[in-house]
Amino acid sequence: MNDKSILLVEDNPSDVELTKRAFKKSSVVNNLIVVNDGQEAIDYFFGTGQFEGRDTSIQPTVILLDLKLPKIDGITVLRRLKSDELTRKIPVVVLTTSSEDSDLEACYELGVNSYIRKPVDFIQFAEVVSQLGLYWMVLNEVPPKKR
Repeated sequence: MNDKSILLVEDNPSDVELTKRAFKKSSVVNNLIVVNDGQEAIDYFFGTGQFEGRDTSIQPTVILLDLKLPKIDGITVLRRLKSDELTRKIPVVVLTTSSEDSDLEACYELGVNSYIRKPVDFIQFAEVVSQLGLYWMVLNEVPPKKR
């Protein structure tokens, strides 16, 4: 059984649906977990709030993180993830509409693994998401989990 999962942190329902369709079309069958804001993301990773009691030893293989999120913005989420031993090594791909150089710089300063500007065109967006899923779930190697 494939235990690799993808966590999508995205507040735009259209982008969530398009991501799901792109993964399905490209045969990325890994479990896709969706949270809709920065607070939900932090709660998911650390087993707090609505995710109280979640087994935090089971973490996603990769995180697709939007920056422009309600409640807690993506840069703050990234800062929190990269500052904690539990989540520091999980690859994070920023997938955002932001064209601010300051966002790009801040994300790399915090240790993001990749920064991709979302294409406006739906077909291009689907292609980008499909390629991301295949790369991070099939080609990329991650360190073994400590038991």
